[in-house]
Amino acid sequence: MAFAIGVDIGGTKIAAGLVAEDGTLHANLREPTPEQPLALQQAVADVVGSLASQTDVVAVGIAVAGFVSTDRSTVVSAPNLALEDVALGAWLRERLGLPVWVENDANAAAWGEHRFGAGRGRDLVCVTVGTGVGGGIVVDGQLVRGHWGFAAEVGHIPLVPDGLPCPCGSRGCWEQYGSGTALVRYAKERAAADPEAAQALLAGVGGDPDQITGDHVTAAARAGDRVALSCFEEVGGWAGRGLAVLAAVLDPPMFVLGGGVSDAGPLLIEPTARMLAGLHPTGMGAALGDVCAAELGNEAGLVGAADLARP
Repeated sequence: MAFAIGVDIGGTKIAAGLVAEDGTLHANLREPTPEQPLALQQAVADVVGSLASQTDVVAVGIAVAGFVSTDRSTVVSAPNLALEDVALGAWLRERLGLPVWVENDANAAAWGEHRFGAGRGRDLVCVTVGTGVGGGIVVDGQLVRGHWGFAAEVGHIPLVPDGLPCPCGSRGCWEQYGSGTALVRYAKERAAADPEAAQALLAGVGGDPDQITGDHVTAAARAGDRVALSCFEEVGGWAGRGLAVLAAVLDPPMFVLGGGVSDAGPLLIEPTARMLAGLHPTGMGAALGDVCAAELGNEAGLVGAADLARP
């Protein structure tokens, strides 16, 4: 069995694993994402080295939450990771002695879902909802990377004129309103404003809104907490608005929602699909662009990155 290593570098954690040719994940590792760029690069080298010591490896695929150039080696910009013009692929090849390819994380997730997940063998648009919002497009069995390699950076579509500032330097970007970060922000603000309505949410954090995390919001929403449910409605609403823009441009057969927030399942999928159905410019609503959750969950990025790296 020929293994490739997949690594998914997110805003809060580095996930890595050995991936077989059929997409099966083996021997996975998790590490917190260091804040300093050099420490981050070394952490990636360490997890890859640890996995590579267990078996023969044919290649390494790195999924990064940022802009990756067409050379599939250079991270041009990763606002949530403090990486700027870093030749990550070349740096890792030199240290590991293995073929290394770098890919945008949402592109990698889209590929993983196309090859082994919810969109197996189908064209699709994958939107990852996590610390930020990312996107990947597969058409005719090929990733759409664009001329400069930056296609499908959907999280930076400006949805709100003169809206909230984004780390990318723009304002009003989708990910400022429809991401996991936004979900937690809404929850903290609303729980502080109306603690009585947020009893289940606050019970999980000792009554302190500042301690709320995404997991707390999901658990409280599943328990019926009104504030937590309203936060998912808000994030799903913004996701649906964004998908309506993509549907008007791309007319895909399906949308796959991945990333950490998608683990909430119907809590995210249902408000997203409702908003898309109401906004689709043809008036055909849900008949255009089925919305479903990623089957590979949080592993889609590393599985896709490993598969894309195979010779």
